[in-house]
Amino acid sequence: MKTIEVVAAVIKHDNKIFTSRRNYGEFENMWEFPGGKIEEGETREESLIREIKEELELNIEVNKYLTTVEYDYTSFHLIMHCFICTIIGGELRLNVHNDAKWTTLEELDKFNWIPADILVVEKLKECEKKYGYPN
Repeated sequence: MKTIEVVAAVIKHDNKIFTSRRNYGEFENMWEFPGGKIEEGETREESLIREIKEELELNIEVNKYLTTVEYDYTSFHLIMHCFICTIIGGELRLNVHNDAKWTTLEELDKFNWIPADILVVEKLKECEKKYGYPN
């Protein structure tokens, strides 16, 4: 089975979390944390900054590593490295998404998540219980 390694941004602002809904492919209209594939020669952080700029036209600061989740889809194995980030510039444009929302941690369960991203939501809730809201 093919392995795909990606990065994802858990973008925070004022105790809200940014979520985006994909507008294409197998997971069209499902919610995710934005990000994408790591290109050769990039660090995970560099890749995440580039992907968010491409997908959302936002400049972000990668603040803190959150988790790495692995998930087996039918056609590939996903390794997704997730980071807590903040927006430091740019103007939001949805280039590969058809919706985006700022939401509280408690509201995340209401979304129809892409399967691997459910594991990230669970990690965020676990961190909140242990340490307070993830910073």
